[in-house]
Amino acid sequence: MSRVLVTGSAGRLGRSVVTTLAASGYEVIGVDSAPGTPEEAAATLPADLTDPGQAFEVIARFRPRSVIHLAAIATPFSRPDSVIFQVNTRLAFNVCEASVALGVAGVVVASSPTVIGYGAPGGWTPSYLPIDEEHPVLPWNAYSLSKLVAEETMRTFSRAGTTRMAAVRPCFVVSPEEWTGAPTQSGHTIVERLDRPDIGGVSLFNYIDARDAADLLALLLERLPDLPDGEVFFAGAADALAREPLADLLPRVVPGTEALAARLTGTAPAFSAAKAERLLGWQAKRSWRTELSKECA
Repeated sequence: MSRVLVTGSAGRLGRSVVTTLAASGYEVIGVDSAPGTPEEAAATLPADLTDPGQAFEVIARFRPRSVIHLAAIATPFSRPDSVIFQVNTRLAFNVCEASVALGVAGVVVASSPTVIGYGAPGGWTPSYLPIDEEHPVLPWNAYSLSKLVAEETMRTFSRAGTTRMAAVRPCFVVSPEEWTGAPTQSGHTIVERLDRPDIGGVSLFNYIDARDAADLLALLLERLPDLPDGEVFFAGAADALAREPLADLLPRVVPGTEALAARLTGTAPAFSAAKAERLLGWQAKRSWRTELSKECA
């Protein structure tokens, strides 16, 4: 049984990651300062990983083969910008440093699609659609900047030792209970995001079911030794979180995208997960069309 340490194990994505890994036969160690880590975890520790000493202590105590680093302040503008940047970058640095120093075989770091720069108050348009991992990054707030720094931290430490590393940019994560009406991380329900394009349009109508993202992370752990070091992957649903085709809808919320959006026919999303399919054989299985409860729809 391979031991995996999951930081942020009580979070929206972390809960599904713990459950998925445990069901796949991993011994999962959850680390979160908040309660809520699923009972499938073999052990849970409420450590503060912004403290380098605690990060080293946790890795040294459990000696995991792999680490999935999800812990972060997960919502832009939910705290002062200086706090968001400091916490998120310290977390990534401390976890990567301790993992490399203590011989962890593989580390996967959670980044974010916000590094692309959508929603900038001065205006923003994509360079092309659909957006993939080669698209230019233009972070404009502390959260998106902290996630880009986390990616670069991962790449830096991947060159510093034998630990294999990668980063994943999960789209707007929807946990299982949110399909039945629980509020999402933005405070709105899924139905509100579908009915009000001004809400979901800011993030280009991207989303992913937490269980699909967890499947990708589990697969990535297995494949890390075979991949080029320091790879970054988008993780998104195979369709957009929208009732209309983005070819029609996106130009209304992101002016200037008419010609680019014309490629997004049918239910196609703005973000491409083709790299994950090509290198890992992964595809998202769930859609809001199948998961949203009939009572909510």
